[in-house]
Amino acid sequence: MTAFTTRPEILGRFGVVTSTHWIASAVGMKMLEQGGNAFDAAVATGLVLQVVEPHLNGPGGDMPAIIYSAATGKVEVICAQGPTPAGATIDHYKAEGIKVIPGDGLLATVIPGAWDGWMLMLRDYGRLSLRDVLEPAIFYAAQGHPVLPRVAATIAGLGDFFAKEWPTSHETWLPDGKAPEPWGNVTNPALANTWTRILAEAEAKQGREAQIDAARDAFYRGFVAEEIAAYLARAEVMDASGRKHKAVLSADDLAGYAAHVEAPLTYDYHGWTVAKCGPWTQGPVFLQALALLKKFDLSAMDPMGADFIHHVVEAKKLAYADREVYYGDPDFARVPLDVLLSDSYNADRAKLIGDRASMDLRPGTVAGFEDQAARTMALLSALSRTDEAVYEPTMAHLSEKKGDTVHIDVIDNEGNMVSVTPSGGWLQSSPTIPGLGFCLNSRAQMFWLEPGLPTSLEPNKRPRTTLTPSLALKDGVPQLCFGTPGGDQQDQWQLVFFLRYVHHQMNLQEAIDAPLFHSTHFPSSFYPRSREPGMIMAEKSFGAAVLDDLRARGHLITEAEPWTVGRMTAARRDPDGLLRAAATPRLMQAYAVGR
Repeated sequence: MTAFTTRPEILGRFGVVTSTHWIASAVGMKMLEQGGNAFDAAVATGLVLQVVEPHLNGPGGDMPAIIYSAATGKVEVICAQGPTPAGATIDHYKAEGIKVIPGDGLLATVIPGAWDGWMLMLRDYGRLSLRDVLEPAIFYAAQGHPVLPRVAATIAGLGDFFAKEWPTSHETWLPDGKAPEPWGNVTNPALANTWTRILAEAEAKQGREAQIDAARDAFYRGFVAEEIAAYLARAEVMDASGRKHKAVLSADDLAGYAAHVEAPLTYDYHGWTVAKCGPWTQGPVFLQALALLKKFDLSAMDPMGADFIHHVVEAKKLAYADREVYYGDPDFARVPLDVLLSDSYNADRAKLIGDRASMDLRPGTVAGFEDQAARTMALLSALSRTDEAVYEPTMAHLSEKKGDTVHIDVIDNEGNMVSVTPSGGWLQSSPTIPGLGFCLNSRAQMFWLEPGLPTSLEPNKRPRTTLTPSLALKDGVPQLCFGTPGGDQQDQWQLVFFLRYVHHQMNLQEAIDAPLFHSTHFPSSFYPRSREPGMIMAEKSFGAAVLDDLRARGHLITEAEPWTVGRMTAARRDPDGLLRAAATPRLMQAYAVGR
């Protein structure tokens, strides 16, 4: 078995907070220290991430969370994935000359869900005031923060495009005509003013819950919605299609939106029960991959060896093929999860995992869904490949123009747990809305313009998002939360982390630090929806012998530099109350804090 140096975890008894930025993690711990719980800490952390990582998320984005409340004893999902506007029809988009929804601009916008999701979490599960959790974000937006080199490079790379096509974004991010210097102080006064006004309107009400509800109203039915609607009424902007388009989002769409709580999906694996969001995310692929890998003795495999990588990748290929055919918003489509997560179905599917790498996209056959599978595969086979947009995903690879995501894990000394993956509304996705300091999301790019599929564009439908936080119970007790940014790679990197943690007795930090890999075999969820059959991206730190072994099995390998793949964070609560946390050193910006 390959040797790997164990790095220490962060330990605590009071609380642990992890996020993809050190400032945000520190803010989360501050909330715990001033009497808040894990939910308060997560909200404050998430709002600060919108300021310090604007190239990865923003107020106009989306947010799914998996939480455990010690008070209720329940594991639940907060769905703050906004659905499509009422005007988002296939006929409208085709009339605009669109064949594949672009990954930027205004046609790709769905209702922003993040703000309502954070406010729901704060009101129903937290205990601090709106002012407590919002003031740090206002401070960093108004007074500034040391801008990450990657943010500075992103703005610099888009400067000419912003000046020509999205002037409101140019005014926001290059106010003096120059991109910020790495580590320079960057402010967003318009966003600070937006939040300050929301806070003032909220505090005109009496009582904590009334103030939080007033903040929700200000965004979706008040001045924020009015500013968004006024801008969209006149805006027609360039996107990846090469043409200008108007949005379909309206004030009525915003006014009718509310985040909600639903039950998670779960799957039992080697004494653990993993909880994921439903098929409106890619989360079930994690559970399917576990079901496929049950028949293999992963504990006997070197976790950094070719045999482990091969079996995990081949299982991912099968699970993601099913994602393409069967997943979608269950409010609009029947998703046969009872079959897809069954042991009998996956035992048959696992027989397809042989000694050689598959080059084919091989969804399983579910009775009654044969026509859906055939039409989906015909659609995927007709895809052309282009590369023009400033879309997500992942680190792609370490591009400065493509958006991504952030992640937060929090556990407090009461046992409350939060795993949340905010995204969307990054500064590259669409023009900044004048006077508000943020832009809208581009999540509609995940829909197809072919009718009759689970992911066909329809009004009021949730896109099949890639956002996929995780929470796991050991012997029925919530103990572990984890997640990562990374588009289609999120459940791939999380799966590798979890398998190494369960099967190979690594601590959290060691499992995160170990060399990572992922497959690009299946179609991307993002414009232009390309795929690379048989391709694995793997860090060079696996070593030449391992990578050559994989090539001998038929895999195609893209070698990434060490410490460049994956952005995992994780936190755990032991049965005796000891708290543990870890964050990736990759990109040198994620942070774990414990006390």
